[in-house]
Amino acid sequence: MIFASQLREGMIIKRENRLYKVIEAETKARTAQFSSYTHLKIQDLKTGHIYDLRVSPDEKIENVEIEEIEMEYSYTDGNSFYFIHPDTFEIIELPSYTIGEFKKFMKEGIKLKIQIYQGNPISVVIPESVELKIITTGEGIRGDTDSTWKSAILENGMEILVPQFIKEGDIVKVSTKTNQYIERVHK
Repeated sequence: MIFASQLREGMIIKRENRLYKVIEAETKARTAQFSSYTHLKIQDLKTGHIYDLRVSPDEKIENVEIEEIEMEYSYTDGNSFYFIHPDTFEIIELPSYTIGEFKKFMKEGIKLKIQIYQGNPISVVIPESVELKIITTGEGIRGDTDSTWKSAILENGMEILVPQFIKEGDIVKVSTKTNQYIERVHK
């Protein structure tokens, strides 16, 4: 059991015998008119529904111990995503809602941490950033143009803005939250 004010994004909690993943957690301090509270946005791991919850920061909530195993993404059938267990080579299935908006970053062979509870896969840890290859981009402009950005198409088909020095074939790190360029990856 932990206090609601200690909950963080990505944690798995149990309420009324159901498992939920914390999507957002924010504690608001007491004001002259209102007492303090913790606002939670949680996703039911069985149905995928998202709920807003407002609780006291002192409320005790059951957090569950989960195991995380890095698995390799194999394929999707549109309704589910399939991963390969690294030791047993067993295929693990997760519903599409567990991936959410991250599905646009999915590519064959990407390794993600799968959360396991009592032997069953329940969710996936979404990384802060991913590395993707630049497929097409324009030529850079020579001279004093550090603040000028250009358009680039990534290997997953996404279009982002990148600095002028980026060229086709470069690997770049992209934020999964903002869909923006972070840095060039040197390999």
